[in-house]
Amino acid sequence: MTSGLEPVVGDDRPPQIPEDVYGSWCPSLSPDGDRIAFISDRGGLPEVWIRSIDGGRPMRVPFAGQRVTAVTWSPTGEWLAGLVAPVGASRTEVWVARPDGADAHLVAGAAPGTAVLAEGRSRGWTAAGELIVTEFHPGSRVLRIDPSGGADAFVLSDGELMLAVDVTPDGRRLLLRKGPRGARDVYVRDLGRPPRPEPLLPRREGGSTDAGCLSPDGELAHLRSDADRELAELVTVPLGSDAPPIVLGRVESELEDLVLSADGRVAALTWNVEGGLSALTLLEVATGRQHAVVPLPRPVVHGCGLSHDGSRLVLCAEGPADPRGIWTLDVAAALAAEPGPGGPVGLVPVSSPGRGPLKASVGATADSIEPAAVVRPVLVGLRSADGTPVSGWLYSPGIVGPFPTLIWLHGGPEMQERPVYNSLFQSLLAEGIAVFAPNVRGSTGHGRAFRHADDGAGRYGAFEDVEACATHLVDIGIAEPGRIGISGRSYGGYLTVAALVRFPELFAVGVDVSGMSDLHTFYADTEPWIAAAAVSKYGHPEHDRDLLRDLSPLRAVDCIRAPLLIVHGADDTNVPLGEATQLAAALAERGLPHRLLVFEGEGHELLATEHRVEFVRAVVAWVCDHLGDARPSELAERLVR
Repeated sequence: MTSGLEPVVGDDRPPQIPEDVYGSWCPSLSPDGDRIAFISDRGGLPEVWIRSIDGGRPMRVPFAGQRVTAVTWSPTGEWLAGLVAPVGASRTEVWVARPDGADAHLVAGAAPGTAVLAEGRSRGWTAAGELIVTEFHPGSRVLRIDPSGGADAFVLSDGELMLAVDVTPDGRRLLLRKGPRGARDVYVRDLGRPPRPEPLLPRREGGSTDAGCLSPDGELAHLRSDADRELAELVTVPLGSDAPPIVLGRVESELEDLVLSADGRVAALTWNVEGGLSALTLLEVATGRQHAVVPLPRPVVHGCGLSHDGSRLVLCAEGPADPRGIWTLDVAAALAAEPGPGGPVGLVPVSSPGRGPLKASVGATADSIEPAAVVRPVLVGLRSADGTPVSGWLYSPGIVGPFPTLIWLHGGPEMQERPVYNSLFQSLLAEGIAVFAPNVRGSTGHGRAFRHADDGAGRYGAFEDVEACATHLVDIGIAEPGRIGISGRSYGGYLTVAALVRFPELFAVGVDVSGMSDLHTFYADTEPWIAAAAVSKYGHPEHDRDLLRDLSPLRAVDCIRAPLLIVHGADDTNVPLGEATQLAAALAERGLPHRLLVFEGEGHELLATEHRVEFVRAVVAWVCDHLGDARPSELAERLVR
């Protein structure tokens, strides 16, 4: 069996392209388990590929030339459903195509709306091959769609902030999610009957239930929830009896994802452990017995899927030196065998780029970087001003500091920085610049209280976390005062500008990627469903007007001293381009150093290879120019040797 994705575009790639643009993810098995569909951006854009489980050359599925970011195979084998990110839009559409790419057409999410696929056991399909999707504009509605286009979409349910999570094979029972970010409930809807008004798991003390799946007979709901508990666990709710829910958790671990085989016998559970690493277990549903899958192919696992009969697991995994790749696992062998040093029985790579030398990132001193030379991070803990514990991943270019240092803030804020390959980080390290990627309050992976600690006025605490990170890096000898930069994407971009406003003496340079600059204009201009879901995190645009004004960095732009690079997608409607242009205009009016870099044809994320490469080059150049000359990095020295 081949161990990697075979090249299809030849070897005439542009030089110095970061290797992480060649990842593969979102695997979906055919009903017979013989083939696997997945997403890869090896050709320059994210597209659908199919290859045999037994090996051989993969086949690109055209999907009418669309950029596809997720794919799922229908249980009849006749169709692929793809989540498409159209050029010139920051939204998603649902398209279907035959496995050979024929008959590709849009089925949901036409402009100006957006649509998403269900993520439960069904992956949005009934056994008969009908597709269940959620469409937003301006509210939300759940649709049942004939992929052949032979009938109009049928509305199954509608309302505000609602999402279809799963559907039974017969299409008669739906699992629905409702509510804003961090305060969601899950309901069961029996089609043809009045809706059940009560959520499956009441939130008496807060928390959220935001994912799950139904058993094939619809009598059990397996839910991921932290409602009335600190850590997200697996909660199984019997729907046909008064029996109490069954709770399955792990010490100091949060349940991150669960997938169920089509026959309901086996589940794969992904757990978030030790600051962002993954643990994977296989659950025999009937007995409740768990089997650990160890060691994992790479430290972070996501995107798991199971074959119809539960005999084969597919998963996506990545690590600090390895872009996203795909593996399959023989479930029966894994359940029967004891873990060994060679890995679980039956774990086989399907598409795993990054095993050989990585392409050199921008500024590197050699044509390629061996995996052993890539800097791997260490987990660092600290305390904020109010005593809140904060942790983050430190990438150091050498053993003895101090170094010019860049703090990188992730988006969300309900996301988590994890030890995965990042070409920007490795490019900065090659220039002798350390990178610290913290998980400030509001991040996931650290329990419910921490995730909600930045809600509303708690955002001031997140600002203090950023200050504490900069101070701690100096105290431990990593960072050098006067040579610390700050950067981030989406919410992290907002937090970057907020930190430049509130702590101008701490930072010598800033990079704001797709961030908000004014929370009032963000609420006014973003998509209505995004605004409605954000109220629980940021505050209400009317009721909390004064708070949002004080939290908006644009209102205090005079305080900024550091040169600021502002990066944005021209077609971003999540955080609209106006957030960037109004910030750039305010800086220009005051004569403050800045640069506005806008990517045409891109939305909230950069999907085109050429744009991602240009982004890395621009950020590295900007940071290096304003943090001053760095000492040769240990990474660079290893590359030269």
